[in-house]
Amino acid sequence: MTILTTDLDNTLIYSYKHDIGEQKRCAEIYQGREISFITDRTYEMLRELSERVRIIPITTRTREQYERIDLGIGGFDTALVCNGGVLIENGEENREWYEQSRRIIEKSDSEINRAIRLMEKDSEVFFEIRYIRGLFVFTKSNTPEQTAQRLKNELDSELLDIFTNGTKVYAVPKGLDKGLALRRIRERLGADKIIAAGDSEFDIPMLRSADIAVCPKGLAEGEGVISCGEDQLLAEFMLKAALDITGSKQTASEVFN
Repeated sequence: MTILTTDLDNTLIYSYKHDIGEQKRCAEIYQGREISFITDRTYEMLRELSERVRIIPITTRTREQYERIDLGIGGFDTALVCNGGVLIENGEENREWYEQSRRIIEKSDSEINRAIRLMEKDSEVFFEIRYIRGLFVFTKSNTPEQTAQRLKNELDSELLDIFTNGTKVYAVPKGLDKGLALRRIRERLGADKIIAAGDSEFDIPMLRSADIAVCPKGLAEGEGVISCGEDQLLAEFMLKAALDITGSKQTASEVFN
């Protein structure tokens, strides 16, 4: 069995703020507004690829945020949300998976609470501090890099990772990463080969744990890494690579033409 594990935002789907051209379709509606899109090429290749491999999203999105997405090809039977801490199978949350996730990271609980208190005292934080399912914390800062550095200076790096993504600042327990999620799902499903795609620091553990990794140039390096150039859209590049790797009856070049 071959599996494609893929991040969502800026890897497969794109915010309305991102120019992906005119040939696109809505992939997410929130409060009556179209907020995320995929290109028509992405849709065609995704539909082709989904008939040949098992596609499993691995995302930092919550379940509620994930379930807003509609790619037009039907739902995925398996998805990992909350940075891999929550497993959804056929629309149902797997309680055992979540409880195991909590056991893996429970030694970081006190440090997460310290991170929350530090965020509360940070005058640059302008958003509520959200503790997602007892798994990780995020907020937003006017100066995210500075907020992140203050957290790094105060917190135990053996217990927590600190990330930024735009204005967002995350405190994430060691062990709650997409790489471990990939290894857990690989064992659960007995996958022979895993192709992984991602665009951010959150995705590096997943990319390193896969047999083949597809990502922007410079994010990850080494054997099995396929790098996407700055002038290429990662979603289309990734799906084209996956189609070529899996030997689709219809080649990616035929899809493009």
